[in-house]
Amino acid sequence: MAWIFLVVSGLLETAWATALAMSKGFTRPAPTIVFVVTLVLSMGGLALALRTIPVGTGYAIWVGIGAVGTAVIGMTWLGEGVSVAKVLCLMVIVGGIVGLKLLH
Repeated sequence: MAWIFLVVSGLLETAWATALAMSKGFTRPAPTIVFVVTLVLSMGGLALALRTIPVGTGYAIWVGIGAVGTAVIGMTWLGEGVSVAKVLCLMVIVGGIVGLKLLH
């Protein structure tokens, strides 16, 4: 169950990071509310996951999921540039996430 909390929390990190960008410095109410709600849920889920998953492994995986997810959203929906190098770097992060899970 801890791993489910961790993955969902990582996906929620993607949501809050995207909402933060869309809030335009907290000047837009709807994205600001989404940011606050998803941030609280993401942190809460991370806290639950870290009850049984070591903090180094759990935090690294949580950040990795959030970073990759946010970068993909940026490239696909928010008009950020896409390059082969960027995609390869994201694949390295995914490989690290998988490796940490396999080593746990």
